[in-house]
Amino acid sequence: MADADEQTTDKTPYPGFDTTKPSIARTYDYLLGGKDNFAVDRAFGDRFIKDLPGSRQIAYDNRGALIRAVREIVTNTPVRQFIDLGSGLPTADNVHQVAQRYAPDAKVVYVDNDPIVLAHGRALLAENDNTTVIQADLREPKTIAEHPDTVRLIDFDEPVAVIFSATLHHVNDDENPAGLVRYWHDRIASGSQVFISHFRSENDPRSQELEQLLQGSLGRGRWRTDDQILGLFGEGFTVAEPGLVPASQWRNPELPEELTDYQRLIAAVLAVKN
Repeated sequence: MADADEQTTDKTPYPGFDTTKPSIARTYDYLLGGKDNFAVDRAFGDRFIKDLPGSRQIAYDNRGALIRAVREIVTNTPVRQFIDLGSGLPTADNVHQVAQRYAPDAKVVYVDNDPIVLAHGRALLAENDNTTVIQADLREPKTIAEHPDTVRLIDFDEPVAVIFSATLHHVNDDENPAGLVRYWHDRIASGSQVFISHFRSENDPRSQELEQLLQGSLGRGRWRTDDQILGLFGEGFTVAEPGLVPASQWRNPELPEELTDYQRLIAAVLAVKN
């Protein structure tokens, strides 16, 4: 990983990396206060910070819900295997750190298509035999499921937790996001858990403005209604309590007294395969 006291420079050599285009993973890292990002990512992130004050909270709320979801799964279910699809860059309390804090034998496969995620993840996990990171696209689930590192760590005859943390909203409608969830439903055992956090639309001006910003810059980023998000599960799942709620409220013992408009625009939900 980059030194914690130094910002990644645009001259850092990474094979297959384009410094002229913003990355979802690196922009998210910047919004969370990380240092593994480039000028193009910071410029894009600043559009949220400066032009849409308060929208940065979406990233923090999403991260908090992910941490609570992993903790809930590993402490309240027998699941000890995790596949984190679109994991992004390493930050505090990654999935393996939370899971292995409570269950040292927990196994985690991180998946991302950003070459920097692969490089930094492998450095971070070099001495962790129960965790790996692979470079792949979540839109190609068969490639992920059959990857040698996935096969080495994940036993699909046993329950698995599949994590779509702030990723499916970057899959456009014509790319069939529900079909991706269906693939994993058909691949994982009964009792497996699927966690989704997703941009949430109330057909309001703010979500429309944010969607236009993402689509115009990245060509992806889709705000969906509650019914559309829950519809991604299809049949064969039971949604766990408290259902689909704003991420800041999902199983949070310290519920915020009042949500900002932006906090309403990211929701989280956990479901169990029947």
